[in-house]
Amino acid sequence: MHYHECMLNLVPFRFLFYTLALISSFAHADKGVLANIVQLTFEGNRSGEGYFSSTGSKICYQSENVTGNPFYQIYSLDLVSGENTLISSGVGKTTCAWFYPTEEKILYASTHLDPTSRSKQKEELELRKSGKQKKYSWDYDPNYDLFSKNLITGKISRLTNSYGYDAECAYSPDGKKIVFTSNRHAYDQNNDPATLENPSFHNEIYLMHSNGERVTRLTDHLGYDGGPFFDSTGENICWRRFSPDGHKAEIYTMSINDRVERKITQLNAMSWAPFFHPSNEYIIFSTNLQGFHNFELYIVDFFGKKKPVRITEREGFDGLPSFSPDGNTISWTSNATPAKKSQIFLANWNHEDALRLLNESPSVKGSKTLDTEVAKKDIKSSLYHAKKHVEYLSSENLEGRSTGSPGLKKANEYVASHFENNNLKEYFDGTWYQDFSFFKHAAFSPESSLDFSFHDKNLIIGKDWNPLAFSDSGKSLAKEITFVGYGIRITDENTNSNYDSYTHLDVENKWVLCLRKLPPGWSGEKKEKHFYHSTLRKKASTARDLGAKGIIFISDTNDSTGEVIPFASSTREKISIQAISLNRELTYHLFTSNGKDYKEVSKLFEKGNPAMGFVLKNLSFTSNLEISRIKGTCQNTVGYLDLNKNNKLDHPFILVGAHIDHIGKGKHSSRAKKSQKGKIHPGADDNGSGISALLEIIRMLLKNEFNPQKPMFDVVFAAWSGEEIGLVGSSHFANKLLNQNHSGANPIVAYLNMDMVGRLNEKMTIHGVGSSTQWRKIIQMANVPVRLNLNLQNDSHIPTDTTSFFTKGVPIISAFTGLHNDYHSPSDTADKINYDGIIQCSKLFTRIVSILSQRDRIDYVSQVRPSTSNRAKLRAYLGTIPDYSQTDAKGVLLSGVSKNGPADLAGILAGDLIVELSNQKVENIYDYTDAIGKLIPKRQVTVRVIRSGEKIQLDITPKAR
Repeated sequence: MHYHECMLNLVPFRFLFYTLALISSFAHADKGVLANIVQLTFEGNRSGEGYFSSTGSKICYQSENVTGNPFYQIYSLDLVSGENTLISSGVGKTTCAWFYPTEEKILYASTHLDPTSRSKQKEELELRKSGKQKKYSWDYDPNYDLFSKNLITGKISRLTNSYGYDAECAYSPDGKKIVFTSNRHAYDQNNDPATLENPSFHNEIYLMHSNGERVTRLTDHLGYDGGPFFDSTGENICWRRFSPDGHKAEIYTMSINDRVERKITQLNAMSWAPFFHPSNEYIIFSTNLQGFHNFELYIVDFFGKKKPVRITEREGFDGLPSFSPDGNTISWTSNATPAKKSQIFLANWNHEDALRLLNESPSVKGSKTLDTEVAKKDIKSSLYHAKKHVEYLSSENLEGRSTGSPGLKKANEYVASHFENNNLKEYFDGTWYQDFSFFKHAAFSPESSLDFSFHDKNLIIGKDWNPLAFSDSGKSLAKEITFVGYGIRITDENTNSNYDSYTHLDVENKWVLCLRKLPPGWSGEKKEKHFYHSTLRKKASTARDLGAKGIIFISDTNDSTGEVIPFASSTREKISIQAISLNRELTYHLFTSNGKDYKEVSKLFEKGNPAMGFVLKNLSFTSNLEISRIKGTCQNTVGYLDLNKNNKLDHPFILVGAHIDHIGKGKHSSRAKKSQKGKIHPGADDNGSGISALLEIIRMLLKNEFNPQKPMFDVVFAAWSGEEIGLVGSSHFANKLLNQNHSGANPIVAYLNMDMVGRLNEKMTIHGVGSSTQWRKIIQMANVPVRLNLNLQNDSHIPTDTTSFFTKGVPIISAFTGLHNDYHSPSDTADKINYDGIIQCSKLFTRIVSILSQRDRIDYVSQVRPSTSNRAKLRAYLGTIPDYSQTDAKGVLLSGVSKNGPADLAGILAGDLIVELSNQKVENIYDYTDAIGKLIPKRQVTVRVIRSGEKIQLDITPKAR
């Protein structure tokens, strides 16, 4: 019945039309809207109501196809394999199925819990055999309730439990709510029994949470309200409303937030089964304008201002339509079959032709477009403005603009004030700001404690033991500990061999003792293959999944120091298990108290052969772990230019952004010299320059220097916060937007980013050119009068806010003038900025915005992401800073090295081109990441670099991360 939010990995449906028989009996209007009409279902007496899953790869539907049961049952049809699966129980009556957004569940209505179900089946079979018909064609059985079936576990959950007809249901796009039809209230009230002879008369629209709680009635009308569906934003629903006599029906919509109803059709016929197109520009429905028994498909614009347009022209029934998530395929129920019994049909849907037909259709009442001109100010174009922005943002008063700081709040207020003064409109309802929470740090209370019965001294945190930052908090008392070796569970499907540290061990609600890392006796290849299983989080998760209450990490004898694991305050994740580490001395005592020799036990397990764990009983210990994760709140600042002059933001739009945050006083990610540690990092170039360029683009567009004559898209401007701590602000915005907009087209035409554009020297780099086949042509056109020396880079996987959008199907480009020695240092000051360069960058990007506004949206080209598995394996730290503006060079060019880091101590310099590391060739950043992932901390390796055209070999000793 409904459209879901997930729009990725859509299955192309065209191949279906080469494998299914073409139905020639359709004589649809020659409008080009429908093409390649095929019958999808053939099995079963009748089938109908086919609704797509969120990926478009499956359809759930109802069919009379169970032997001995004449009523509909729910099925799932895989559109790739053709596999047809019974979802419902096979007993009773079912109807109206809908996939959960993640496709792990299916929602439907059923009467299978009615104890008289089987007798009703028998009665129906006998009735059909006799040739008699019921008074009503549809049975509004009061035993219908809503159910959800987990497709993974097979568990069926009952969601409603009220006597009355609960059916015609669907999930919201985010899966949090369910809209459905019910007449439950009629059975709760003292209604005249005669009125219940037609139970559909009392049907109304209801809303509830997806777990069945907080049921709310949305409509209160004499006559049948039913068949509700959400639009792709989840903010509106559509449904049909019958007249009290049941002879006529019209299409309605409602805003879920304000509960305002809107009558969309006025056809004075029986119009029903509406469904939103994913674009939300129109609704498809069925009506019998051509005769009582002749239902045809029609479309009507979202607000019902135009006369509905007829889509099909065939005598018979065509109804219950739905669209695929991409809006390019339509499913509907039709009796265009030899037996004249309903089955599900598919066809290609031409969205553009549908829009054309609606635009050509006459207005019903006459529509008006509200035109509000964007006020423009004649602001002087001068270096003064660019300089003013950077100087303020990098001033001491803002203290480095770290995420969540008072200084960053002032910076956001500065940008918002500029937006307001230039008559931008607030992107959000009544505000420029979008709040988001972020992780500041993890911390443990000094009151945390650990005591063992065999040790009478006070144990010191950080020396004798340490809590792990991902640990759960809480108090614990244990009388025994189960030693589980290396605490790993591995199944090797290739060799059919297993390694299970928990064999024959029951650790539920117990503490486990676990060796860190992997057995040294394993080959390098085997350890590399199973590295993920060596991580602390993986081992803790394994123990947690087996029911363990806590886990204690110790090192094996291969670790010469046996020190505790440092508390990593930057750890964001939390695992539902208490976790600590012990030093070597405590480890010895732990084994000795049970008559065990730690070294002997460790050596046995270090060989890597399967060995049984055991229980250490002669001890007791108590622990009290208090670990907190400190969160903060910060803001993005977002506004838009209404280039379309219709007093609202139109989708899709062009998005221009730059991050406004920096790193404060350099607590994290600082490259400051020792003498500058703790000082304010002004961030003039990073990224005061980008914000300055963004504000200049606004000024230039308002001055109409390059403003398009007939813009097709509005332009949104955003100052992102939280970029320096992981693209938090832009990611929050992207997720919020794309989780609410589920039309076939991405709501963002393109994202243009400015990140460090204040040090223009010989040329400016533009990353992300490979994200669309049209970027080079557009950039060339834009740059002809500007004449910047450009370095165009195809790579779109870059460490800045573009990632938040490129990974979601948005073409991106990002301006960048290069790293420098002042990067992330107190020396990144306003006096070093090339302000003319900022103006030139602004001119170029203003022209790009103007060009984008005058043409159809550009295509998107995906690129292979660097392997995340290699990143997870990085154990060693070298202290090198790659120069991302030179990714076309064969090797990894360095813009600098961290002071006193391994690279610095090895003699590696900024400007060196790394071409080999530990005998592995390095031609790009991915080779380099892979090579680092194979290094062992504190073990010296060779690195080869090219410096001034000469190849030099150096020795480097990695540090542990």
